[in-house]
Amino acid sequence: MTCVRAQCPWKAWLSLVLLAAVMFAPVIHAADVDNVRLWRAPDHTRLVLDLSGPVEHKVFRLSNPDRLVVDISAARLKTTFSELSLDDTPIRNIRSAHREDNTLRVVLDLREQVQPRSFFLKKQAGVGDRLVIDLHDREPSTTAQRRAPRPTQNTNDGRRDIIIAVDAGHGGEDPGAIGPGGLFEKNVVMDISERLVERLNAIPGYKAQLIRTGDYYVSLRDRRNIARRMQADLMISVHADAFTHPSANGASVFALSRRGATSESARFLAQRENEADLIGGVGSVSLDDKDELLAGVLVDLSMTATLSTSLEVGSKVLNSMGGIARLHKPTVEQAGFAVLMSPDVPSILVETGFISNPSEAAKLATVSYRRQMAATLAQGIESYFNSNPPDGTLLAWRQRNGGSEQEYVIARGDTLSEIARRYDVSVRDILQANGLSDHRIRVGQTLRIPSSS
Repeated sequence: MTCVRAQCPWKAWLSLVLLAAVMFAPVIHAADVDNVRLWRAPDHTRLVLDLSGPVEHKVFRLSNPDRLVVDISAARLKTTFSELSLDDTPIRNIRSAHREDNTLRVVLDLREQVQPRSFFLKKQAGVGDRLVIDLHDREPSTTAQRRAPRPTQNTNDGRRDIIIAVDAGHGGEDPGAIGPGGLFEKNVVMDISERLVERLNAIPGYKAQLIRTGDYYVSLRDRRNIARRMQADLMISVHADAFTHPSANGASVFALSRRGATSESARFLAQRENEADLIGGVGSVSLDDKDELLAGVLVDLSMTATLSTSLEVGSKVLNSMGGIARLHKPTVEQAGFAVLMSPDVPSILVETGFISNPSEAAKLATVSYRRQMAATLAQGIESYFNSNPPDGTLLAWRQRNGGSEQEYVIARGDTLSEIARRYDVSVRDILQANGLSDHRIRVGQTLRIPSSS
C-alpha cells in the first residue's frame, strides 16, 4: 500500500514522535566529576578530579595567553572550581564548559609556564576513580623553595650535626587511615613530626628536617631519596595506622625485613603502607619498586650495618614509647616496607597507635598526647646516639674530648623532670648547674646539663 503524507496521518505522527525523541532525549554521560581538589607541593601543583567512573582524556596547550586544556570524554561536571584556592600556584583561573560532542572541557589559565603530566587512577583501597593533572614548575616559586627540604651539608670538621630525616606518612591525596570522627592519619602524624623536629633541633648537635613539609603527597621512593640527599644519619617515618578490627591497639616500631614479615599484623601494615603510592597518586607505579638504586640493596643490606643500626635505634625508640603507650609487640618488628629500603640510611617506621581503635584515636586527637609522643621519640633517638655517636659529629667530639656538660634548649611542653630523666641526671643537679631556685623554665631557655653519675 502506498500513500502520500496527507493521506497517511499516522506516518506524519510517527515522524513527529521520532523528532521529539531525538530533540529531547537526555544526554548520556559516562562519568560525573563529583568533586575537585587542589594540592600545592614544593615543585608542582596537583589538580584532582574525583569521578563516578573511568574516563578518557587528553591534555594540550594553547599560547597567547598561556592555557592548558583538559578534554574529558563523556563527562559531566557536578561541582565547581570556583572554591579552589589558587594562591601560590601557577594557575590564574579555571574555566569549564560542556561541548556539543559531550566532552567536558576544563581550561587552566596560567600565570607561568609549567610542565604538565596527567594520568587516570583506578578505584583503589576505598578511594574512587580519579583524574590527576600535575603541573610541574619550570622554576620553583619562593614559597615552594621555602617548603622544600634542603640538602644538609655534612661538613667534615669533626663537629657536624647528627642529621635526622622525619617522614610524616601519607599526605595530600592520601589521607592514610581515618579514625572515629573523621580523624585523618596524615594530620595526626604531621603534627607529631613537626613537634619531633622542634624537639630534636633544641638539642645541640642535632639537625632534624621534615621530608614532607606540607599537605601534599610524596612517593615512597622520593621519601627515601630525600633522606639520602639530606645525608641523614637516620630516617624515622611516623604513622598511626588502622587494622581490620577496632580492638587492635598498641604502638610499634618496624625495620626492613629481607625475608618476610615477623608477624601477620606486620605483613598487613606493610602491604597497606606500600599501597600508599596507588592512593596518593603516582602514575605507572610498580609495587615491586625494582629501580636501579634498589637492584642490589637487599643483597647489600646483609653486608652492611644499615639494617643492624635500624634495629638498634628502633629498640631504643620502642622502649621510650613504652613509657607512655601500650606496646603492640615487645620487640622491633620487621616487614617489607618500601619506604625503609634505603641502602645507606638507617630507617625505622613508627606506628604511634591504631587510629582505628577508639581509645587510641581519642588520645592521638589531643595536643598533649601528640606532644608526649614526640618527646618520647626524641628521647629514644637521643638515647641511641648518646651511646653510638657517628664519627665526625659534635656528640662524638665531646665524648672523645671528655666534655662533661651538654646544653639543652627548652622546647614547648618540656619539664625539668622529663629533661632530667632523658639525660639520666637529677633535677637537683640541673637546678644547681644553672643556678635555679625553682622548677620554672621558659621556651628558648638554654640549660647546662651536667654529666650523669
